[in-house]
Amino acid sequence: MPTPSLRKTFATFLAPMMLSNILQTLFGTINNVYLGQMIGVDALAAVSVFFPVMFFFLAFIMGLSMGATVLIGQAFGAGRIDQVRAVAGTTLSIGLLLATVIAIVGGVFARELVIALGTPAGIVAAATSYSRIMMMAMPLIFTFMLMTAMLRGAGDPVTPLVALAISAAIGLVTTPALILGWLGLPRLGLVSAAWGSVVSSFLTLVWLALHLRRRNHILAPTVSLLSAMRPDLALLPTILRLGVPTAIGMVVMSVAELVLLGLVNGFGSEATAAYGAVNQVISCVQFPALSIAISVSILGAQAIGRNEATQIGAIVRTGLEMNVLLTGGLVVLGYLFSRSVIGAFITDPAVLVLAQDLLHIVLWSMVLFGMATVFSGAMRAGGTVWLPLLISAFAISAIEVPSAILLSRSIGIAGIWAAYPITFSAMLLLQMGYYLLVWRKRAIRRLI
Repeated sequence: MPTPSLRKTFATFLAPMMLSNILQTLFGTINNVYLGQMIGVDALAAVSVFFPVMFFFLAFIMGLSMGATVLIGQAFGAGRIDQVRAVAGTTLSIGLLLATVIAIVGGVFARELVIALGTPAGIVAAATSYSRIMMMAMPLIFTFMLMTAMLRGAGDPVTPLVALAISAAIGLVTTPALILGWLGLPRLGLVSAAWGSVVSSFLTLVWLALHLRRRNHILAPTVSLLSAMRPDLALLPTILRLGVPTAIGMVVMSVAELVLLGLVNGFGSEATAAYGAVNQVISCVQFPALSIAISVSILGAQAIGRNEATQIGAIVRTGLEMNVLLTGGLVVLGYLFSRSVIGAFITDPAVLVLAQDLLHIVLWSMVLFGMATVFSGAMRAGGTVWLPLLISAFAISAIEVPSAILLSRSIGIAGIWAAYPITFSAMLLLQMGYYLLVWRKRAIRRLI
């Protein structure tokens, strides 16, 4: 069972990670408040089109970072610093290569991509401009994401928190300055949010490099790390074996979101704006669930590195407790203050009512989602990724998408959101069943 010391360790690691995710979510949320309040519903709808596209591209880098985090966690737990740097260098080099390809291809074919999503004609031009800038900024975004993830794997959740605070502060000043033309800056309208992200990512990376070098951190951009900035053929297969399934799972999820977005777009631009507002609220509610799952994975990997795999069961139970307390608490607040929260994004009364109704359908299921990710995070710490992936892919492709299509035809747009609770319920039962009946009975060994 979880001990007080384990709960304290978990909370100490989780708190900065949760605050990091809060800042990251608030940055996107307030940017969308700026757009919705200062420009209008069409601007919010145009940015909303890019949500699943961004998720699709980030899926690969998040999968890569998770694979690296597991290996870094195990190497750090074992006290093998050279292996920590080797994993980091290999991961960064592959991530930058992928980001460069996305920046080039995305920059050239942004309009075609936006049109292929079935975007309403009135917002195609705006959505294209925003999407093109964001895709061309992927090298900055990818580097920032990889560095913060790997720092957590090396037992440092505080530096990513400070970095995200700096990034959010810069972005939250830059975006309205570009919207309104403050300080002699050009008035850029919708793309102000995209340029705000670019500026904040660049300046934060500069600060992060200087900060890590000043602390002589094991992941500072020193000669030791830069010399490891190449694909290590001994480590790369293991990183990819851990990361690719995670990326595939996220791609499956993002493809499903693209399908659902297409269904939403078929109900008009008001439905698209409601989709964007509901997604923002869901992102806020999901941040403790995702933080808890990552914490379970990192703490589990470090325990395996120390040859203390028997701690994983207690880590999982602590994660489940935290999920019920934290995610469940936000769900309750979401229901109590749903109208006020949605009203921060949307001023149109009809769209506000629609978004509130949709939020009520889906919000409670975030607790189920969080519990499912705790089990998959624990199994990932031990190097088991394919079965959890297949379970998630099955739930999304065989349950979520068909449910959304069938229910949207029978009860309208509400049917799309009703598919989420159905999916998360199935996902929790399957992940928990595999963990309890199969995975925890296996011997767990260090991968590095």
